[in-house]
Amino acid sequence: METISRRLERIRHKIAEAAIRSGRNPDAVKIVGVTKTVSPDRISEAVTAGLRILGENYIQESLAKIDALSSRDISWHFIGRLQSNKAKFAIRHFDLIHSVHSEKLATEINRQAAKNSRIQPVLIQVNTGQEATKSGVSPGDAVDLITRISGLENISVRGLMTMPPFFDAPENVRPFFRNTADLKKKIEDAGIDNVSMTELSMGMTGDYEAAVEEGATLVRIGTAIFGDRP
Repeated sequence: METISRRLERIRHKIAEAAIRSGRNPDAVKIVGVTKTVSPDRISEAVTAGLRILGENYIQESLAKIDALSSRDISWHFIGRLQSNKAKFAIRHFDLIHSVHSEKLATEINRQAAKNSRIQPVLIQVNTGQEATKSGVSPGDAVDLITRISGLENISVRGLMTMPPFFDAPENVRPFFRNTADLKKKIEDAGIDNVSMTELSMGMTGDYEAAVEEGATLVRIGTAIFGDRP
């Protein structure tokens, strides 16, 4: 069986090649290892191999892992759908929340962050494909949402996240990545106070090379690192 270390090495190589093809610095792209259902032992193996950012989808599942790996040099990102009543846990344990999709959720994160005397970095989730089954603000409403929440003192908008429609061919996903990158540029050009559009979270195991070519700074990869989930 191929080791996690070898898988990570191959992924880094592919990311570097994709970045160079698009005239980007490979160092501008970071891997978020998606650890949903992955045991702490296997996560630790990946950390030993150099993985430094871990992404979790569920608050309850993540807490035991965060505790078990508390001695490791790790940045935890929350990448799943976040309910407002779980915001208090998210701001205590996660360095970046990728999935803010509404003013209501942003306001609750801000309230909980203020209680803990911290400023919580967040990404705004954009429903690029405007799919009814997925969370996220529509592309046309993103600038308005970010403008409305930009005055919240205890959150910091750092960029966008998207989960485009699924296609077997990565090239079919490319237009959705490109549209999200264009939206990020539009928001940058709007010059909204207290908003820093430095991150673009998009791309997963099947399409991360196309995402990198279109401007991703964070790629969320699970299966290619840890193998198929049970």
